[in-house]
Amino acid sequence: MSNLLDQLREMTIVVADTGDIQAIEQFTPRDATTNPSLITAAAQMPQYREIVDQTLLTAKADLGAGASDEQIATLAFDRLAVAFGLKILKIIPGRVSTEVDARLSYDTEATVAKAHDLIAQYEAAGVGRDRVLIKIASTWEGIKAAEILEKEGIHCNLTLLFGLHQAIACAEAGVTLISPFVGRILDWYKKETGRDSYPPAEDPGVLSVTKIYNYYKKFGYKTEVMGASFRNAGEITELAGCDLLTISPALLAELKSTTGDLPRKLDPSKAADLPIDKIDMNEAVFAEMHASDRMASEKLEEGINGFTKALVTLETLLSDRLKRLEGEDTVTHAAEDIFHVYDLDGDGFITREEWLGSDAVFDALDVNKDGKITPEEMGSGLGALLRLATAQ
Repeated sequence: MSNLLDQLREMTIVVADTGDIQAIEQFTPRDATTNPSLITAAAQMPQYREIVDQTLLTAKADLGAGASDEQIATLAFDRLAVAFGLKILKIIPGRVSTEVDARLSYDTEATVAKAHDLIAQYEAAGVGRDRVLIKIASTWEGIKAAEILEKEGIHCNLTLLFGLHQAIACAEAGVTLISPFVGRILDWYKKETGRDSYPPAEDPGVLSVTKIYNYYKKFGYKTEVMGASFRNAGEITELAGCDLLTISPALLAELKSTTGDLPRKLDPSKAADLPIDKIDMNEAVFAEMHASDRMASEKLEEGINGFTKALVTLETLLSDRLKRLEGEDTVTHAAEDIFHVYDLDGDGFITREEWLGSDAVFDALDVNKDGKITPEEMGSGLGALLRLATAQ
């Protein structure tokens, strides 16, 4: 009998939720995503010193003498994200997702402009638009930006998606792909109810993605559904048949090492017969549904704040690196800086709720799998990520 991963691939496109080049080569996914946390580590590791330094100096030269350190660091981050994307595209046959600055999540025009810049960098490197997904938060403004971009042939991946209203708005905007966050929905309900666990078939995140999938198939939307942010393999097997699933290396390995029968759970032919009412979506309906869905509104805002915090930390690290290149005496310890940013309650541990960044990176840093990151795990983990990423 074949393993669960091979069976899953027969009905679902598997995407690697990692920027780890070695993991991408090991599990051969069709698609992958760049990882801002990996770039943060790269800014401090000797393996990437030359490319980071050159990117910073070039960004400063291109912006001119009047540019602020923040502007230089922001441009350098965008260029490093594309550089990682290009490296990944040499390995995978499909698409790479590169995300827009989370601080632009409520600004349609700025999001469109940033997407244009990222796509221009890929095209200058000889990569066509068909191989890139621009990753945008699922705010109303972000969805409207994606609608503009899709009409220009720039494909989008709408992330931080927690509610049906977000999914419907994305589909009606013609978005290529959505990434509903299964595990983060589960996290919210566990905290809200005080429950330690849910059976996979009753998992709130699984039920949310199932509802979105059935709605899309019932009404013939072309937008792809990619379940994301998994906490356990049971969530994945309950969504077998979903268009795509983005899975961390640890869970990919678990699926690959497990044999047994994997039945299809999501099926467009079954969705067609379900009694589902169509919702006419507009900005007012979106706002009303979002306000009434406390989980979706809280998790969207929390996610944007977490991604923003990670970017601010990275910009600080890049700015310090630029000062050192120019001979100024600054001292930055990457692991310590990042740890204190995320240790919100100051108890010496980072929980998954405090982390708010990439789930795959949290799993990689949580060496003993106790749900908490220690300063020691942070220090050793950043180095390990970079060693893996630079293995090729």
